[in-house]
Amino acid sequence: MLKNLLGSANRERVLIFIFARGEGYARDIASFFKTGLDPIQKQLDRLESGGILASREVGRTRPYTFNPRYPLLGELKQLLDKTLSFYPSDVRERLVMNRRRPRRRGKPL
Repeated sequence: MLKNLLGSANRERVLIFIFARGEGYARDIASFFKTGLDPIQKQLDRLESGGILASREVGRTRPYTFNPRYPLLGELKQLLDKTLSFYPSDVRERLVMNRRRPRRRGKPL
């Protein structure tokens, strides 16, 4: 939906993913949207160099979050919130649901 405004579908995917989950890393974003890793990494690097995203190192992983010092962060989040409301409900639910803890052994699915 924001592809024409942002110039890239992958840039929209990165921003929506990080908006919905609070943070994300390249492989997680690429696997969620079933796209290549390289284009996602390039968009993350561009957004970080533009000051929109910030990252840190956690072991070998580099999670990205929104840069709280970005001057248009409030407006960007409003735009992403509105865009997320137009996504299909199943995609929206998968984006928001972020299970990180392992399941208890023997627990039924």
